[in-house]
Amino acid sequence: MTTWAIVPVKPLRRAKSRLSSVLGAEERLALSREMLSRVLEALARVPGIERTLLVSRDSEAMALARHYGARTLSERPPIDLNQALQQATRAAVGSGASAVVIIPADLPLVTTDDLRAMVDMAGPPPVVVLAPDRRHAGTNALLVSPPGLIEYVFGPSSFDRHRASALAAGARVLVCDRPGLALDLDLPEDLGLFREASGGKAA
Repeated sequence: MTTWAIVPVKPLRRAKSRLSSVLGAEERLALSREMLSRVLEALARVPGIERTLLVSRDSEAMALARHYGARTLSERPPIDLNQALQQATRAAVGSGASAVVIIPADLPLVTTDDLRAMVDMAGPPPVVVLAPDRRHAGTNALLVSPPGLIEYVFGPSSFDRHRASALAAGARVLVCDRPGLALDLDLPEDLGLFREASGGKAA
């Protein structure tokens, strides 16, 4: 199985706007850079991932991705997250990917071991591996083999929606529930959990 990771990134200076009550603009930018770097570095060390593809319209994010050996793809506007992921999936399949794993850029605790565990779970297709957020409401990472087996529905209640789509498609559905994949930074309370888990450190 040839697995590609896809990392969608919105413009870094616009990211994490829901943290504006606790972080200033430059702090949010620094945090976004730090999280993206952590994700890209972790992905680069996973033997089971053939290639990482970052899809974005942010030139700084794309330059950072190339620093870690990732490929980049410019979004074709107007576009939303799920459309950007579909665009990147088509590009990955065109280059030989037989599985894709979607990894957001806002997982501050993710490790190489987390990503390796998710890839190792997959096994033969058709299979979908879901990593839920800490509330088991959203999808924080998603592996799909073969690519295109289900439609991406990232957004509210996406964990249940992705699982239902995978079952309807006849795929084996596996859940990778790990702390490093469960915390994404969207709300001030998430930032508090990050600081607690990292011993008070933040970007």
